Amino acid sequence: MMKRFHLVWTGLLIAYAPSAVAQKWEIGGAAGGSFYSSQSVQSPSGNADASVANGLAASAWLGNNSGNLLGGEFRYDYTGGGLSLSGNGASATFGARSQAFHYDFLIHFAPRAARIRPYVAFGGGVKIYSGTGTEQAYQPLEQIALLTKTSQTMGLISAGGGIKFNVSDHLQLRVEIHDYLTPFPKDVIAPAQGARVGGWLQQFVPTFGIAYVF
Repeated sequence: MMKRFHLVWTGLLIAYAPSAVAQKWEIGGAAGGSFYSSQSVQSPSGNADASVANGLAASAWLGNNSGNLLGGEFRYDYTGGGLSLSGNGASATFGARSQAFHYDFLIHFAPRAARIRPYVAFGGGVKIYSGTGTEQAYQPLEQIALLTKTSQTMGLISAGGGIKFNVSDHLQLRVEIHDYLTPFPKDVIAPAQGARVGGWLQQFVPTFGIAYVF
């Protein structure tokens, strides 16, 4: 019985070994820019465009190429840049940041051993918008919307693509662009009474990164 158990166990190890060796992990980071779309806040007092100001973005990931063309990665994204409101000949800004946690599936268009690997990515997770500015007794355009010192967690849709450059067995460079979408954060950019805003905020993030492959 024990001998049979060892034979089965050895057979499983032999069967699993090629896939285990084939597993390739990546850990990396990237930096770039952040560019947001805007939404119109409509109120009896007038309209104003609300958004998050352009700024710098940083990202880190842990990825696994589970197949020759398929892969996936857990990502963390950080974006600086203040909240922005403009209209009726006035404008208001407020310090802010956002953090995102998501998982993306990757489909590559070249095998893992190729030096140049284009890919597309898609996935989802959550994004946390946080106002970090100093509140004042009066804020321009507060009759339309108020930029607040609060946090709000929203569902996140992630899509993008890029190119991986395998410099060596363990060093990889990457250029990519991501498109992140969330519902409009109405707690952080709060419409005034009687005002309304809808739709989604869209964030375009081009980055350049470097990864260690193991």
